[in-house]
Amino acid sequence: MESRRSFLTSAALVAAGSAQAAPPLPTVRLGKYSVTRLIIGANPFYGYSHFNRLYSQHMLEWFTAERVCQTLRQCEQNGINTWQFSQGGRGIEDLQRFRAEGGQLHAILLSGRPMEEDLAQIPKLAKLGLVGMVHHGGTTDRRWRAGEQQKIRDFLKAVRDSGVLVGLSTHNPAVVEATEEQGWDIDFYMTCVYYVTRPTEELHKMLGQRPPYGEVFLPDDPPRMYRAVRQSKKTCLAFKVLAAGRVTDSPKQIEEAFRLAYTSIKPQDAVIVGMYPRYSDQVRENTETVRRVLGKAG
Repeated sequence: MESRRSFLTSAALVAAGSAQAAPPLPTVRLGKYSVTRLIIGANPFYGYSHFNRLYSQHMLEWFTAERVCQTLRQCEQNGINTWQFSQGGRGIEDLQRFRAEGGQLHAILLSGRPMEEDLAQIPKLAKLGLVGMVHHGGTTDRRWRAGEQQKIRDFLKAVRDSGVLVGLSTHNPAVVEATEEQGWDIDFYMTCVYYVTRPTEELHKMLGQRPPYGEVFLPDDPPRMYRAVRQSKKTCLAFKVLAAGRVTDSPKQIEEAFRLAYTSIKPQDAVIVGMYPRYSDQVRENTETVRRVLGKAG
């Protein structure tokens, strides 16, 4: 049954790739580029469920290189024009394969440990034809707490010198506020709307305890990050607006989360969402939802 379901889903993706393309989604400017206000993320592709090990394995086993490229083609057909992916996993190889097959999505690269520890990799990666490179949010938050802001700035300068746009990711709204106040040389932010890297001691102070495992998604977090996003003059790409799949129990809940995101960020901002079209056509569903939300917002 599973093999048949996988076959039918793959066939549906192929069919979607050959169908009439939908009009592009609304776009914003990012440097010289025009990027859609919905950007496809990469966490599900490479088994980063942000839930548990078994769910991550479930994603990773299904998302072969072929299915990743099929999903990216489906994004193009449904009006998405940008992919945000990470150095970890198979992202670079899949980008090269996708482009070899004629794919045209813009690409934004989120850093991995190799390029964070060896800045000489950055100019080489810039030759992939990227919109920009982004300092990973988990690393940003860890280095910020450790007082290692200079390491972050060194990375950002290496990206600037490479000729692509400079991005900083964080889960902590205080980082956005501080770097804006200090005038850091940044073109755009990636802003997680949930502070999932919050230190254990801070959780204890807030809750009197820490849940026994995994990341903690607190409902009071999104308003704080959205406020920092609105106060920033730079373009922000908000992510985890669906709480890594936790806010997806119904189409209504999903639409409400998208509406909250788009009405809480600036008109120049966009949203990044990972998609896992194993059991339904999430690419079509999400793009249609975003069209409705942005239509109403506009």
